[in-house]
Amino acid sequence: MTAASPLAADAPEIILAPFSPAHLTGALRLSREAGWPHRAVDWELTLSVSQGVVALQGDEVVGTALCSLFGEVATINMIIVDARMRGRGLGRRLMQAVLEIGGTRELRLTATADGLPLYEKLGFEATGEVFQHQGIAKAAAPELPVQLVAGADASDLAAMDRAASGMDRAALIAAITERGELLRAERGFAILREFGRGRVLGPVVAQDAETARALIATGATRCAGQFLRVDLTDAVLAPHAEALGLAHAGGGTAMKKAARAAAETDFTTYALASQALG
Repeated sequence: MTAASPLAADAPEIILAPFSPAHLTGALRLSREAGWPHRAVDWELTLSVSQGVVALQGDEVVGTALCSLFGEVATINMIIVDARMRGRGLGRRLMQAVLEIGGTRELRLTATADGLPLYEKLGFEATGEVFQHQGIAKAAAPELPVQLVAGADASDLAAMDRAASGMDRAALIAAITERGELLRAERGFAILREFGRGRVLGPVVAQDAETARALIATGATRCAGQFLRVDLTDAVLAPHAEALGLAHAGGGTAMKKAARAAAETDFTTYALASQALG
């Protein structure tokens, strides 16, 4: 006699519950099975600035969804459904739960091709593309001076980030600055930190593409011979990333729901902190 399938009629009902740190082990299993590079500490960082839900079948985590709250904007992320549970409407249930958490905020997400149809049905509209580049980084001289800065004022960085992104992410910027290395140019900054298979450079916030290229080149130089990832928001920087050993490795569609008019600013986000957090 074979063991009962988890999809058998007598399997426990799938319920949604608030996402707590106790669910991180189950969430990590799901992201690994989905081929995502996240480590436990990457999940912990995202959860620290988020609220969310898990889908539970008995004590097993079979789905996750987070909503990261950044002032008048929220990012929807870490939407994962166990492969055994797909096709049963669980993804929509998870999304509806975190949309309620987001409330009347502008909602943003980065969509995979598989998730795009559902997000469109839920009222999200495409606003751009995210270009994921990664590989073994190569050293290169930056076009402009860039300094490695210790003990910087995180509030100053958060103000630049807010001007570029429209998100109030002071807690996030402080957390990743503390965990990583701050690269500072006259007209922008970038943060280099451990993530996934190696390190990630982001956000990259600058007043012009020249400064962004200098920050990316400096980040690659500091990671020369090591794995580095950067999630670009503008394909114009793709040749620069590729010259630094960071090949195009996919990406996603940037989407918004209940979008608000963007304030005029001199700053641009040239690379995301992460696809989950914007």
